[in-house]
Amino acid sequence: MSGIEALTTQALDDVAKAATPEALESLRVGLLGKSGSITAQLKQLGSLPGDQRKAAGEAINQARDAISQALAARRSVLEDAALDARLRVETIDVTLPGRNATRGGVHPISRTLERIADIFGRLGYELADGPEIEDDWHNFEALNFPPHHPARAMHDTFYFGDGRLLRTHTSGVQVRYMGQAVASQSGPPLRMIAAGKVYRSDSDQTHSPMFHQVEGLLVDEHSTFADLKGTLSEFVRAFFERDFEMRFRPSYFPFVEPGAEVDIAWQQPDGSTRWLEVLGCGMVHPNVLRNCGIDPERYTGFAFGLGVERFAMLRYGVNDLRAFFDNDVRFLRQFA
Repeated sequence: MSGIEALTTQALDDVAKAATPEALESLRVGLLGKSGSITAQLKQLGSLPGDQRKAAGEAINQARDAISQALAARRSVLEDAALDARLRVETIDVTLPGRNATRGGVHPISRTLERIADIFGRLGYELADGPEIEDDWHNFEALNFPPHHPARAMHDTFYFGDGRLLRTHTSGVQVRYMGQAVASQSGPPLRMIAAGKVYRSDSDQTHSPMFHQVEGLLVDEHSTFADLKGTLSEFVRAFFERDFEMRFRPSYFPFVEPGAEVDIAWQQPDGSTRWLEVLGCGMVHPNVLRNCGIDPERYTGFAFGLGVERFAMLRYGVNDLRAFFDNDVRFLRQFA
C-alpha cells in the first residue's frame, strides 16, 4: 500500500511539472499504458493473498483515477496556454488597410436584356415568359409554319424523342400570351415582349447553338405598319443612344404578312458606313391571330424579333459572339 501511495505522489508531481503536451502524453503512457506502472500494479493483484486483494485493488483504482484526473486537468492547462500563445502571434491589426477585393459585374448579355426590357417597358410592353422545351404546335403550327418549312428539319432543330423540341424562337411565348389573354377575356389590346434563350443547330463566329432573343407583339384594332416602324425606330435610337438611318427591306416570315428585315446604317472604324441587319418584323399573319382565338377581321397586330447577342456585339464592340460564353475573366472584367 505504501508503494502505491509513493507511486501516486510521484506521478502527480511529474504531471504537474509537465511543460508540453508531448511530455504529458509520455507520462500517461508510462503510468496508464499497457506497460505502465499503474497497469503493472493491477496485474500483480492476483499474486496477493485473498484478504489483501480488495484493499489493494481499491487503492490502485483510486490512484489510477487521481492520475487520470490530473492528466486531464494538466492537458487543459497546456492547451489553453498554447492557444493563448498562438493568438498572441496571430493577432490582427485591424487598423491596417484591407486587401483589394475584385468585384464582379453583370454579364454583358444580361445587361443588354435588362436594357431592352427597360426600353420596351417604358413603351408600355409587358415582359412575358414561357417554357424552353416546347411542343410543335406552339413553336411551329400555330405560327403558320408549313409542314415542309426548313426550320422544322432535324439539322436546324433539337428534337426530343417524344416530339417535343428546344424552342427555336421566343415566338411561342406570343402564342401562349394571346391564348391566355383570350381565355381570361383580358384582351386585346395586347402589348408584350418575350425574352430568353433559344436553340438552333448552328455554331460559328456569329452563331451559337444557344443564344438569346427578344420578340415583341402588339395587337389592337388600329395597329399599322407605320406604328411598327415608329416603335422600332424609337427602340433602336434609345438602345444605342443616337440616331440611325434605317431601312425596311421586304422579307418572308411565315407568321407575318407583310414581313420585313430592318437594317441600320452603321459607321465603321474607318469612317465608312455599311448596312447591318438587326431586326425582323411584320404585321401578324391572320392565321396566327385565328389560331390564338383572335378575330383577324377585327384586330390587327405587328411583331418583331431581335438577337440579343447581335445588339450586345454592336453596343460593346465585340467581334466574336463566342466571347460571351467562353467565361474568360479578362473579357468579362471589362464590364464590371
